[in-house]
Amino acid sequence: MAKRRPSGDGMVRRREDGRWEGRIVVGHKENGDSIFRYVSAKSQKTLMKKLHQSIEEYRDVDLSEDSRMPLGEWPDRWLEEYVSPTVRESTLKGYRQYIECYIKPRLGDRTVCKVTAADVQALYREVQKNGRKTEHPECGYALSGSAIRSLHGVFRQAMDAAVRERLTARNPTEGVTLPKKKASAKQILNDEQLERFMEEIKKDPVWHDFFYTELTTGMRRGEICGLMWSDFDGKKGTPTVRRTLHQRKGGGLTTGETKTEKGRRTITLPPSTAQLLRERRKGSCSQWIFPNPLRPEDTVNPGRAYSRLKTLLKSAGLPGIRFHDLRHTYAVNSIRAGDDIKTIQTNLGHASAAFTLDIYGHVTEAMKQDSATRMEALIKSTINL
Repeated sequence: MAKRRPSGDGMVRRREDGRWEGRIVVGHKENGDSIFRYVSAKSQKTLMKKLHQSIEEYRDVDLSEDSRMPLGEWPDRWLEEYVSPTVRESTLKGYRQYIECYIKPRLGDRTVCKVTAADVQALYREVQKNGRKTEHPECGYALSGSAIRSLHGVFRQAMDAAVRERLTARNPTEGVTLPKKKASAKQILNDEQLERFMEEIKKDPVWHDFFYTELTTGMRRGEICGLMWSDFDGKKGTPTVRRTLHQRKGGGLTTGETKTEKGRRTITLPPSTAQLLRERRKGSCSQWIFPNPLRPEDTVNPGRAYSRLKTLLKSAGLPGIRFHDLRHTYAVNSIRAGDDIKTIQTNLGHASAAFTLDIYGHVTEAMKQDSATRMEALIKSTINL
C-alpha cells in the first residue's frame, strides 16, 4: 500500500510551457493513494497565493474517492440513504422534483467537490428568471422567491450530508444570497363568506359534521381524516391528534406520524363541536370519526374531502379556496377572538409560537392598528369632555 501522505501536503513545479503548477493532498482513496487538487498561475508568486488559499480551504479535510462523482449522482444516493427512511412519501416526492427539475440539469455534470458558492448563486439567478417549464399568466417563466428558498433548503441538506460523507470540503450553499421572503396574503373566508359556507354545509348531512369540526379546530386535512373514536374523550370534549393520513404512491392510503412533534396534540373543542361529536358517536358503526360514506370500515379519503369542499364552495358562490385555507380561516378568527398566540400555536400543532407569528403576523399588526385607533378615539373623547 502506498504511504499515506497528510492532507494539505503539496508541491510546486514549473511546467514546460512556463506556467507554474502546484498541488496539494485533499484526501485519500481506499488503497491509501492520495487525491490531489491542482492549481496553476503565470507566476510563482501568484501560484503560491492560490496554493495557500487551497491549503486553508482543505485544512483538516480528508476527502474520499467518491468526491469525484458527478453532482447529479449524489442527490439520488442522498435521497435513498438519508431522506427516504425519515420523511413522508409526499415530502420525498417534493425533494426529488427540485433535484430533477433544477439541480441536475444545471449542475449535474459538475464534480461534487468542485461545486462552488458561485455555481449555486448562478443556479438561483437562472431559475429565478427562467425556472418554470410552462409559462405562468402573471409570472411568465420566473420562479417565485419562496420556491427558490425551498430549493435552497433541499440543496443545503444534500450538501451538508456530502460534507459528512467527505465528498466536499465545504457546503457550497452556505453564504449565498436568497430572494427576500415575501409574506403572501392568506386566503380565508371572511365573515360573510363563512356564514354562507356554514349555511351550505347544513344542507349536506354527510359532510356537515366534518367541515364544522374543521372550521372550529383548524386541523390539517390528513389529521382530521385520520381521527378515530379512540382519540376522542367525550367527557372532556377533547380529540387527540395522533396520526395523519397520506396518499400512497400508486393509490391507497397510509397512516403516519404527525407533520411535527408538536403536531401530536390534544385540542379543547368549542362546546358545540364537542356535543356534535358526542351525538355523532351514538350512531357510529366505524372506528373512524369521519369514515368513508360508502365503506364505513375505511376512513374518508383526504382527496374526496377536498373535492367535496370545492363542490360546496361552488354551490355557495364562494371563491375556490384550498382545504388548507380553512385552517387559515380558523387561525385568523382565533386571533380576532383574542386567543393568545401560544394557545393558537398549540391548537394548530405548529413547531413554535414564532412560526405561528411568522404566518399570521399581518393579522396581529392589523389588530394593533385597530387598538391604536380606538385609543386615539378614547383620548379625543376625553379631551372633549
